[in-house]
Amino acid sequence: MKHLLQKYDTPAPRYTSYPTVPYWTDSPSVEECIESLETHLSPKESKLAMYLHIPFCETLCTFCGCNTSITKNHTVEEPYVKAIKTELEMYLQNVPSLKGKELSELHLGGGSPTYLSDYNLQSTIESILNQLPPSNDPQYSIEVDPRRTRISQLKLLHNLGFKRISLGVQDFDPEVQRLVNRTQPFALTENITLEARSLGFNSVNFDLIYGLPKQSLNSMLYTMEKTLELKPDRIAFYSYAHVPWIKASQRLFTEADLPDPTLKRELYETGRSLLEKEGYREIGMDHFALPHDKLWKAFHSKQLHRNFMGYSDSKTDVMLGLGSSAISETPNLFFQNIKLEMKYRKSLLDGKLPILRGHKLSNSDRLRKLLILELMTSWEVKVPSDLLNHTKDFLSEMEKDKLVLWNKETLCVTELGKPFLRIIAMAFDEKLQSSKPAGPVFSKAI
Repeated sequence: MKHLLQKYDTPAPRYTSYPTVPYWTDSPSVEECIESLETHLSPKESKLAMYLHIPFCETLCTFCGCNTSITKNHTVEEPYVKAIKTELEMYLQNVPSLKGKELSELHLGGGSPTYLSDYNLQSTIESILNQLPPSNDPQYSIEVDPRRTRISQLKLLHNLGFKRISLGVQDFDPEVQRLVNRTQPFALTENITLEARSLGFNSVNFDLIYGLPKQSLNSMLYTMEKTLELKPDRIAFYSYAHVPWIKASQRLFTEADLPDPTLKRELYETGRSLLEKEGYREIGMDHFALPHDKLWKAFHSKQLHRNFMGYSDSKTDVMLGLGSSAISETPNLFFQNIKLEMKYRKSLLDGKLPILRGHKLSNSDRLRKLLILELMTSWEVKVPSDLLNHTKDFLSEMEKDKLVLWNKETLCVTELGKPFLRIIAMAFDEKLQSSKPAGPVFSKAI
């Protein structure tokens, strides 16, 4: 395996969207965004998901690449909550089919959604649920910071219909935590996990990261040991992305503190092996679930879906994002809100939807988006005849290395190839065709 890790050590997109955000070019107007929402929400059978971005955190985690606003001043809460309610009202006024539309999924992310007071958290969620009735089996979930989450918040969330909770853990090693400015004793994570389960949350997720400063094989073994003590139902096991030119906080440690590429991959393989020994099953890229969890069941029933919120156990047609930097998606376009929280609020105060940019999908974009989605959620995809020769050529070296195999026109990812899913998906990425392999090795980083 080590020689394969070295051979295919090439950065690749996560493909939470296609095209990926850096390649968005044909930005829609606000009117086109409204029209697309109306078109795709109007069919009675269409399904709606909603993402709510709460950017606030009291302290900065230096590994974080999310859109955040760091402050201990909680007076920022009420103006922001008011802005989110205003944004929803504007959509309700401009998109007739949104009124009374059943809500299939609601996810709160950040930042730290549990930064909000109990009152503001409840008020924000109720402003949505009072106007968008739940579907037959709604999926409501929230990301929480165990250092900032109160039991009273868990109780009100459960009373509002939330059944899934995602805990930011990252790593249990104290030295790693110190370097990423996230001191979080095991007891805090344990307490929130046990309390959530006792209240009736039926799916507890841990977010873990490999490739953090000072991580070693021993520290990864420790983190997995502590994780398996609590046996979360799902685990997202992400690669740390070091982009100090984008996130200045990552300059608080140096590249010398980071695992080299070979060790980084060994960290992942070590974690993956331990999870599989304890009964977890790999669900697409970077995600693992126990067999009783809905995510694993959705994989088997071919209902697994993937969007900007990550993997989901049901397919939705439209995702509407509210809040600063939130991204919305319809079958024919993406659009993203203004990133800076103050500018986001000002736009709404001026009576304008806070849409910053987006991308209108061409016919080619839509086809490739579906191919990548299918590959990411089922480990295989039937390749259209007009793309077949190119795809086989692109993946010829990986086929020789037994990372992929072909069943006529169907591309299948082997067990050996699962760690390379992102690179395999590049075969369908029209925006990165200049990065095709030159001989046996991928020659150009992304």
